[in-house]
Amino acid sequence: MIQAGIVGGTGYTGVELLRILVLHPQVDIKVVTSRSDAGKRVDEVYPNLSGLCDAVFTEPDIDLLGACDVVFFATPNGTAMQSARALLERGVKVIDLSADFRIQDVAEWSRWYGMEHACPDLISEAVYGLPEINRTAIQSAQLIACPGCYPTAVQLGFLPLIENGLVDNAHLIADVKSGVSGAGRKAQLTSLMSESGESFKAYAVNGHRHLPEITQGLNQMGNGSIKLTFVPHLTPMIRGIHATLYAQLDDLSVDLQTIYQQRYERESFVNVLAAGSHPDTRNVKGGNRCQIAIHRPQNENTVVVLSVIDNLVKGASGQAVQNMNLMFGLNESMGLETVALYP
Repeated sequence: MIQAGIVGGTGYTGVELLRILVLHPQVDIKVVTSRSDAGKRVDEVYPNLSGLCDAVFTEPDIDLLGACDVVFFATPNGTAMQSARALLERGVKVIDLSADFRIQDVAEWSRWYGMEHACPDLISEAVYGLPEINRTAIQSAQLIACPGCYPTAVQLGFLPLIENGLVDNAHLIADVKSGVSGAGRKAQLTSLMSESGESFKAYAVNGHRHLPEITQGLNQMGNGSIKLTFVPHLTPMIRGIHATLYAQLDDLSVDLQTIYQQRYERESFVNVLAAGSHPDTRNVKGGNRCQIAIHRPQNENTVVVLSVIDNLVKGASGQAVQNMNLMFGLNESMGLETVALYP
């Protein structure tokens, strides 16, 4: 059995990890940390886990975490980088769900996240945990930088176009909507349902901190000439990411449906829908799947890709478990074979 630790077990991504891992047949949850809830049983704080998890929240402790086989960091940005080295030196595999190791350019990371990096030398050792691109590298990795929710939906949507050199890389647009859980489990005025309910707004139009992560990934898929306009929006729903992606085709004769189906036909967690489909965020709610549909309005040169995920599963905790499975040589789908909730 894999002995797993979770640092930050009381946030949305932390409890989502617990929800998935308590039913994973090869995982024993050994340590769950929370400074605010230390000493409480996990199922006391989260009754949905009653009868499934008998762990007790503890203060973060390197010795306890160092006895695990893998440690997940479901923590705010800037936390994982403080402990990663000590765990790696003890032979523990680290999967970071924050942004601490996602961006290869340290100065760029510091500019967007407003702090100095605590272990910049480890960034080059981190493998970006998008299995559909980096599966082989993930299998031998010790440190995983789990992608953000916006970057996951956007990169999976654009990937076949850029990989095959089918579009003008200098004019890409990502118009993306997120549920309020993407802001995390904290007291924040803009995330209150009375503030966000029955409303819809764009934010961070001049620059969102996921932009360099997305651009870095797209550049690695193509020839390094990516120019992306990325506009995130907050929608009055709890879970879900809906990315509407625009690009200009260089060749109008290509069969986009076939290209997408062939690219993802062996991917367990990417579902290319039938031509003309419109994926709905509720159809991936609670599941680790990305659903994609491709359109060419009026058969002109603009291609519109629709990409939806659950931000807490394929956009965070589910993808983290997918990475863990690969790192330990397990079936990639183990513990993740869940049908999305409906309605």
